[in-house]
Amino acid sequence: MNRQQFVAEEPLRVDVFVSEKISLTRSAVKKLAEEGHLFASNRPVKAGYVLKAGEEVTIEIPDPVPIAAKPEDIPLDIVYEDEDIAVINKPQGMTVHAGSGNYEGTLVNALLFRLDKLSGINGELRPGIVHRIDKDTSGLLVVAKNDMAHLSLSKQIQEKTCHREYIALLEGVLKEDSGKVITDIGRDPKDRLKMAVLPAGRGRLAETDWEAAERFARNTLVKFTLHTGRTHQIRVHAKYLGHPVVGDPVYGYKKQRFELNGQLLHAFRLTLTHPRTGERMTFSAPLPDYFERILTIVRGDK
Repeated sequence: MNRQQFVAEEPLRVDVFVSEKISLTRSAVKKLAEEGHLFASNRPVKAGYVLKAGEEVTIEIPDPVPIAAKPEDIPLDIVYEDEDIAVINKPQGMTVHAGSGNYEGTLVNALLFRLDKLSGINGELRPGIVHRIDKDTSGLLVVAKNDMAHLSLSKQIQEKTCHREYIALLEGVLKEDSGKVITDIGRDPKDRLKMAVLPAGRGRLAETDWEAAERFARNTLVKFTLHTGRTHQIRVHAKYLGHPVVGDPVYGYKKQRFELNGQLLHAFRLTLTHPRTGERMTFSAPLPDYFERILTIVRGDK
């Protein structure tokens, strides 16, 4: 049994607070609460309990249970691996973990076949998963091979010492060279399958830095740095800027210029502190061929 303790900085639902602290899903926190593993001020509480500022929270994480997802022999680009972590260059079109009836062909299925062990903190269907990238976004993510590594990496993400950088091709030409977007993001009230920028206090805080890397006649290549990890954050913030990601079937233009299988968004660089050695490590992944092909075309635009 692993016990983690935190102190609430402000009034907040305990499931939201814990999910941000150790990268557990809210459903996982709710399950632990139902099993009597969640406490506030040393009293068992439900997932919907609202914490007071300064209140101490304790969550107990039981030892890993047998993993339900099945190993599958799926090709996997492993950029780095040791006894604690693995860094994966995920291809476009691969879902990170099972959900919504999709239990095969995921990154988790591939990890179970390729790696000798994975952390069990996020449950039977999401072993090793510390953070995610969208199905149709390509690029780097780090996987935890044990609970020690998982907790360390989750803390780094929470404290913003794990840096995640992305490259995207956006519609239109941005006038400014760089900027920062800070908004609330939550479920779109008009379409619950989508995310949207919401009025302050109506969603969860999302912070993204951006920098124009290259301008073309009709597009801009932009580097994004995440400071939070909200669902679809870069794609929503790009739309908010008025320059959605090229190829984005959800937040992009209805009429797309290029035939693509998803958005031109790639997690190209990942910097973290190794959970065991303390070494600062940076990994990078080149743009996929289909991304480079489109860049060649837009560089020729006049």
